[in-house]
Amino acid sequence: MTFMIFIIILVVAVFVILYRNNSNTNNVYKFINTKFNFVYEKYAPYSFKVIRAKVKELGQEYTTRQYAVQILTFALGAGVVTYLYFFNIIISIIYAFLAVSVIPYLTYLRCKRLYSEFIFEQIQVYTTNTIMEFATTQSFVKALEGVYESDVLEDPVKSDVKTMIDMAYENGTIDQSLDYMNSRYDFYIVRNMHQLFLQITNEGSRDAGESLENMSQDIDMLVESVYRDRIDRAGFHKKFLQFGIILYLMVMLVQFMLGQETYNEMLEIWYVNLLLHGIIWINTYFLLSGEKYYNEDVGAE
Repeated sequence: MTFMIFIIILVVAVFVILYRNNSNTNNVYKFINTKFNFVYEKYAPYSFKVIRAKVKELGQEYTTRQYAVQILTFALGAGVVTYLYFFNIIISIIYAFLAVSVIPYLTYLRCKRLYSEFIFEQIQVYTTNTIMEFATTQSFVKALEGVYESDVLEDPVKSDVKTMIDMAYENGTIDQSLDYMNSRYDFYIVRNMHQLFLQITNEGSRDAGESLENMSQDIDMLVESVYRDRIDRAGFHKKFLQFGIILYLMVMLVQFMLGQETYNEMLEIWYVNLLLHGIIWINTYFLLSGEKYYNEDVGAE
């Protein structure tokens, strides 16, 4: 145990020294960033590169320093927890590397969540402003042009609206444009709005104002419920992580109940070691599943 404490103190001391020394810190961060970008550019799928580029553009991507702190936290956390289980420095080091290897997956989930939130906000802007423009122009294509030229949208939604406009002029109808947008953004507020505009365009309507007003109210209610859900998710996520960490530390309660000497004797039994590894892996799967749930389908309906 003394040796483990010494290792932890040594790692923390090295990190603090590097942190205080700006020139060394920059070199370390630059090295980590270079290696990470090399692996990322070689193996990351194109779709994720697009998502991560947008997250960077929004200014919500972690800095290299934040990633370095995250790596240190995961490595130390995994090392300390697993040492409390097995009192084996080799096993702790292995788990520390495994914990760090999970960070790219967590980054992927986080970027998807941020991108999903961004897309939903853009869809909200798209639908709300298109309804407002249509109320004035009484033309779906003219409404799209007004929304596009107002610069209230950002890519990729802005580019897709331009594609809709071009398709409408090319085909002479809005049907293909609506199908294109529906396939790109599978939100029911998008489909319902498009269906209403298609009905008005093809069949005509003497008083579409009430329908448009009702749809605007539906959008407002949906947005309110989505943002409320985000707040609830964030609160649940915090409690979920606290609960997961407590589950990892339950081994300390077992050691207290059995006594340290009895626990050390049990560690000599192979199936006890297997059981302890199983507890760690199951709890890790539980935490990763929770992270996946928290970061996915945000802004979806």
